[in-house]
Amino acid sequence: MGVMLTEMSLDTLTELVNGWGTPPRQEDGRGDTPHRPVADIAARLRLPACVSAALTPQALAQAADHLHGVFRAESGAACAQSLTQLLTSSGVRPALETGADGAPRAVWSVDDADHALVAAAATTLRRFLADRGFTRIGVCTGGHCADVYIDQSPAGRRRFCSVTCQNRTRVAAFRSRRAAGADS
Repeated sequence: MGVMLTEMSLDTLTELVNGWGTPPRQEDGRGDTPHRPVADIAARLRLPACVSAALTPQALAQAADHLHGVFRAESGAACAQSLTQLLTSSGVRPALETGADGAPRAVWSVDDADHALVAAAATTLRRFLADRGFTRIGVCTGGHCADVYIDQSPAGRRRFCSVTCQNRTRVAAFRSRRAAGADS
């Protein structure tokens, strides 16, 4: 029958990629140290207990690195191809399950529990991108940051992972302009 799973929250998805992905950890100087312990992220991933209990730092880092590739894709076509490859390689497929109230509930299924984390994250991204478009995800444009973002704002102009990175970039630009003005 396989492992049944649901999509994760978008915040948890970005936390997974930013906290466990190799590029974000290397860019901000954390090296091999993730933001939080495995148990902290595992509780929020909405994965079946059998999958959450078996998560390792290596599995989280590998999944985060695969997902980071979707965010850093250079074009919508490359993003679609990368995400489609993750969906295909995880073997995820739609399924129905009966809820506690007897009503049908849409879920996803994978045969191999080792693929459940990537499958849950990829299905979450698939839905978001189909609804909002490829320009709504990316890698932070702030200096010395490789964290990813998912833009849920009405305007859809987000380019930074956080207000902190946005402010650092603005302050650096201001100081650069001011120094250039002083040299004139």
